[in-house]
Amino acid sequence: MVTAFVNGQYLPLAEARVSPMDRGFLFGDGAYEVIPVYSRRPFRVDEHITRLASTLAAMRLNNPHTAQAWKAIIGEIVARNPWEDQSVYLQVTRGADSKRNHAFPGPEVQPTVFLMSEPLVTPGAEQLARGVAAVSAADIRWLRCDLKTVSMLANCLLRQHAIDNGCAETVLFRDSFLTEGAASSIFVCKDGVLLVPPKSHLMLPGITYDVVLELARSRGMRHEVREVLEAEVRSADELWMTSSTKEVLPITTLDGRPVGSGEPGPMGRQMYAWYQDFKLTVMRNG
Repeated sequence: MVTAFVNGQYLPLAEARVSPMDRGFLFGDGAYEVIPVYSRRPFRVDEHITRLASTLAAMRLNNPHTAQAWKAIIGEIVARNPWEDQSVYLQVTRGADSKRNHAFPGPEVQPTVFLMSEPLVTPGAEQLARGVAAVSAADIRWLRCDLKTVSMLANCLLRQHAIDNGCAETVLFRDSFLTEGAASSIFVCKDGVLLVPPKSHLMLPGITYDVVLELARSRGMRHEVREVLEAEVRSADELWMTSSTKEVLPITTLDGRPVGSGEPGPMGRQMYAWYQDFKLTVMRNG
């Protein structure tokens, strides 16, 4: 049985309910986090809680819990569910008003808090050996992509664009510059240098993004954090997509054309090995 949390209650996921008047349902007025869990240890939970707090503050939505309370709820969800490795989904909305009104409700309307967990599934050996295909598209999202909100229609449309084309991800460009993927960060390798766009309001500040850059820095991989031209992406030697579930996954074709040799490259294989070592020695040990 999968256990969820709704507004202070732990209950079977199949029994979890929220009001149809909830502003998350009516307006997409909410924030979320996805926290990877390894050997029942939430990874960088402080950073996830801090990012949640930043999103809520930008939305002018009162944070319903302290950092310690969030940790306790997350820990309880992990303990109550059956998997050693999990993906914990956490969502906060502005709550359920008695009427549909674009303006924020008064203080009598309390936020809705929902958590659930799923097994954490990472890429298999065949995907890692062959890489995956991606397509590109114009980044049609709004100008606050740094906020992790539940208003995800543009991301869903862009991700479906990849699925419709038999691909794993959509690589996004805005004004001829790389931003990110529909559901991942995108890294570029060119002439032995790892390139990635800097954090800005046009992309989500990813936790896995941080890990990859930390590994590059600590292990001596040449890298630059700067604006990356679309032309550099299209002429790259290697492309990777990264996220808590995809880890470091090579993209070997973009828009039907091979990336580099059309096979996973040496920099990606090296980063994947470093990531797996980091997962074993750090992520699984708190």
